[in-house]
Amino acid sequence: MCREGGAAWEARHVRLTYLATYPIKSCYRVETDSAEVEPWGLAGDRRWLVVDEQAKLITQRDCPRLGRIRPRYTQRGLVLEAPGAADLEVPFPDGATTDVQHFHLWIAATPAGDTVDRWLSEAIGRTAHLVYLDDPTRRPVEPGFSEPDDRVSFADGYPLLLTSTASLDAVNDWLVEGGDEPVEMTRFRPNVVVGGASAWAEDQWIGRRIVIGDVTFRVPKACSRCVLITIDPETGAKGRQPLHVLGQHRRFPGGLMFGVNLIPDVRGKVAVGDEITVL
Repeated sequence: MCREGGAAWEARHVRLTYLATYPIKSCYRVETDSAEVEPWGLAGDRRWLVVDEQAKLITQRDCPRLGRIRPRYTQRGLVLEAPGAADLEVPFPDGATTDVQHFHLWIAATPAGDTVDRWLSEAIGRTAHLVYLDDPTRRPVEPGFSEPDDRVSFADGYPLLLTSTASLDAVNDWLVEGGDEPVEMTRFRPNVVVGGASAWAEDQWIGRRIVIGDVTFRVPKACSRCVLITIDPETGAKGRQPLHVLGQHRRFPGGLMFGVNLIPDVRGKVAVGDEITVL
């Protein structure tokens, strides 16, 4: 993994600058100033999943219109918004579970019901079903980079994703040099964003622990990026960037890297402005 920036980050004042959760995997984000940290990720993050008629997950990779679904939290569940549709209240379901396919793993989850499925199918233009992960302890974190008891919700593989504003600045410099427009951090769908570190300082954190506020996290590996980052989360428009420029500058044996994965060691709370300490 790249070690650009040396130890320069150690002399900087590194703080948490942004927090977001994604209630439904591949749908729009919810930005926040503070969040509870649970063993499987930030509270509420990716506890819901959209699946097709074969119970296989649907993501923006093959259905960009998912990104136009805007969930917001309520005490009873979610409210869903979509262009041209009336808002829909979705209570936490409490019926029998069904098995759904999340990439290669089948996981038990609770269907949200026919009314929700009809609304969702019309909103994204294809048959779809919404399910809720009522028990977040069912799914282990990717083996080889985790402890046996580590768990994750419906995120791709790890409880949290951290990115750095300075690393995004470096990517945008490459884009502008190549005649492309810069991109926003939201392309990369992070949970936590840090400011004050040098570009690619997060590469130095892999295999170590970091503390955000009073919560300790392991940093098991860098995050390999996919075609999802070529979709503008505000418009749904798809292009070739910034994946193409990552292929030119951030290609490693494990993929095209931007950001690092995190696994919480303890429960706690994090908030924008919290100091980041690298152990």
